[in-house]
Amino acid sequence: MDMVMEEQSADHISLAVEIVAAYVSNNSVPPSDLQGLIAGVHTALVALSNPAPSESQAIEKLTPAQIRKSITNDNLISFEDGKPYKTLRRHLTLRGLTPETYREKWGLPRDYPMTAPSYSAQRSELARALGLGQQRRKPKEPEEAEAPAAKPRNRRKAQDAQAAE
Repeated sequence: MDMVMEEQSADHISLAVEIVAAYVSNNSVPPSDLQGLIAGVHTALVALSNPAPSESQAIEKLTPAQIRKSITNDNLISFEDGKPYKTLRRHLTLRGLTPETYREKWGLPRDYPMTAPSYSAQRSELARALGLGQQRRKPKEPEEAEAPAAKPRNRRKAQDAQAAE
């Protein structure tokens, strides 16, 4: 294992030297900056050869018990930072996530709530108290007992009908 590390280190150094030599031959670099340039290129090569585990691989699939435990009556526990929130939408937006990507990332069901149950109930009660969601209707006027008289077609016939009464 030690021998492999030495070979990789030698490979990284030789690659860094080649890259820096090519860069310096085409660009003017002050001699005082060469040390930083070489170190930066070498660090980048080492980082590329030893990739860190990606975030999606590091995330474990949540158990149903963990999902149930994250939903309390007063708040939701974020799987991103472990803090309680009444609504997750703003928190997720700050982290560059949408509710759909959050659910997908953590393996949550599609019906996983984004607001705490008590907060939703409070907002619903407020909406009902304000009369939102109901059409504003005028109260129906009682229908007249008599049907309205039909309009006479002819003026003369109307006068005759009035005279007969």
